[in-house]
Amino acid sequence: MKRVYGSRKSVMVSNEDEDSSVKCRERRRRRIAIRRMAAVAADASGSSLVVGENEGQKDVAKTTSGDKPTTSITAASIMSLINIMETPPPPVYGMMSVIGRQREMEDEVSVKTNLCRPEINGFRPVHFFGVFDGHGGRHVSALCKESMHVIMEEELMQAKVIEGETNGGEGGGGLWRTAINRSFQRMDEMALRLCLCGSSSICRCSPRLSFMGSTAVVSILTKEYVFVANCGDSRAVLCRNGRPVPLSIDHKPDREDERARIEACGGRIMFADGARVEGILGMSRAIGDRLLKQWVTSEPEISITRREAGDECLIVGSDGLWDVLSSELACKIVHDCFVEHEHDVEPQIDSAATLLVRLALGRRSTDNISVIVIDLRN
Repeated sequence: MKRVYGSRKSVMVSNEDEDSSVKCRERRRRRIAIRRMAAVAADASGSSLVVGENEGQKDVAKTTSGDKPTTSITAASIMSLINIMETPPPPVYGMMSVIGRQREMEDEVSVKTNLCRPEINGFRPVHFFGVFDGHGGRHVSALCKESMHVIMEEELMQAKVIEGETNGGEGGGGLWRTAINRSFQRMDEMALRLCLCGSSSICRCSPRLSFMGSTAVVSILTKEYVFVANCGDSRAVLCRNGRPVPLSIDHKPDREDERARIEACGGRIMFADGARVEGILGMSRAIGDRLLKQWVTSEPEISITRREAGDECLIVGSDGLWDVLSSELACKIVHDCFVEHEHDVEPQIDSAATLLVRLALGRRSTDNISVIVIDLRN
């Protein structure tokens, strides 16, 4: 019997594998968005605006009375049209996932560059990166891999900017937080009711589902910001000027604030091979875990970080990596890879992800190991 122990993937900016279908969808989205913005601009100026089929065709606007053409388009509409026309290259990333010393692979990794162009990001693209570490089986982590980015896209696209309200990370990024929180809530509801076999009713898998769950650390990357939502003990670390900047905090039952929350709900923290909720689960937040849902919440902690010139990379990984590697060492390894392969982007990212996993294995990590390294320098 052949066993697959790991996989890795690195993506170049010029990668042609995704070109045809992705570019076709992007062009279609831009055409639709341009027509929508043209209609909004026309309404704002009291005119009817006709937009040509081709994106480069000149817009023609006439007043409702038909007397004179007008070009009264709001500044916001013009900026949105410019952003829609721009197609910046997706970020370069490398990832690797191995079974390690476990008998079953329960980690899942999900990457969706150019996920969508939401209004709250000025119709510019956002990129999705997620690591999901399952426990009790791979059911919930596999479900997160298949559905989390779909739900996130829906929530981001539904978020509408209200006049006077910020659409970026300033002011707490309320629109972003709401969309991300709703995404995690919907994902948790799906994990609790839907079996991997496709059944939403009682099936023979149901008894096992009560003990299944998954961590979820998700990063939404834009041109200006890094949004990180964490639920569980997977982790995201930003490498800035060679030093680590933690963007998430592990949700452990013995964390003071988490312990207080669990005990306030009537739960107990017991110590059996470490702190555990009701002596069962070694984390205080997770997707799924029907049996412990009264105390184990799926609500993520969200951090919003403005990107700076000194940002080098973002490392997103499961606890199989972080249990044996410090954030400082992980950042140093990636930084050294960038220096060693200064003029070659692909070897930098590929080597960084591979070295992190190999070092974790060498340090006798006992869990599945998954990591994504995202280049933030460009």
